[in-house]
Amino acid sequence: MAAGAAEAAAAVVEVDSAGQFEELLRLRAKSLVVVHFWAPWAPQCTQMNGVMAELAKEQPQVSFVKNSQKIDRLDGAHAPELTKKVQRHASSGSFPPSGNEHPKEDLSLRLKKLIHAAPCMLFMKGTPQEPRCGFSKQMVEILNKHNIQFSSFDIFSDEEVRQGLKTYSSWPTYPQLYVSGELIGGLDIVKELEASEELDTICPKAPKLEERLKVLTNKASVMLFMKGNKQEAKCGFSKQILEILNSTGVDYETFDILEDEEVRQGLKTYSNWPTYPQLYVKGELVGGLDIVKELKENGELLSVLKAEN
Repeated sequence: MAAGAAEAAAAVVEVDSAGQFEELLRLRAKSLVVVHFWAPWAPQCTQMNGVMAELAKEQPQVSFVKNSQKIDRLDGAHAPELTKKVQRHASSGSFPPSGNEHPKEDLSLRLKKLIHAAPCMLFMKGTPQEPRCGFSKQMVEILNKHNIQFSSFDIFSDEEVRQGLKTYSSWPTYPQLYVSGELIGGLDIVKELEASEELDTICPKAPKLEERLKVLTNKASVMLFMKGNKQEAKCGFSKQILEILNSTGVDYETFDILEDEEVRQGLKTYSNWPTYPQLYVKGELVGGLDIVKELKENGELLSVLKAEN
């Protein structure tokens, strides 16, 4: 009897509802609770269920819980979409409301915010990097060909937006292109605008590389373009120049050229300096590691960094 009771107490608890889960947490408020969210079709999960059962026998003071109820799905590492899904489910009726819970945002207001999220917004199937239908792929190709700066929203990631925007805009298909919150149309309309050479006048252009580099080199009074960042240099030259700059006590910002190939190659031409790191003060190139070392040895570095010369 004692052995049977101990074995029963050590079983993994299957939770089927939010209410049951909250009640279990309330009863086990002062003990460790291990929760396993599993999928019946995944062999790895079945294996972990066995592990959980064995651990439950070895650690009777710990509560082991499993649940296989699917609420939603997110493919890939898309932090903004994960945030939206968590917020939406947190505000749904699945959980009892807390005292300071805000009411769910009106869909029309949400759609209005989305179409105004960027000067040019494309609602499409998939992403610009991975379109998931031929029409969306063609739309992205046209916008990129004309160097149009746009943001996008994957309608597959949110069924409420996918259906709601059709009614909101009175446009039944996707992709949909918006400029300044106004619907331009779908692929056929954009093709017509391209043919009539009106597309370039309607949609905002992405900044040219030279303009972008000018903005980047002036982002801070002292800007260092390097391999890596302040916290972790990814080459010996970058590490040495960081140590020199840190010894001056002057504030500076960094840009990791390894994360942007366009900037990495373009800045060499823009500055007429073929190697990295590159140091800029008030948008003007000072030089690389050797120049910075010379300035330090001559006692001129601090005045250069403070733009006193």
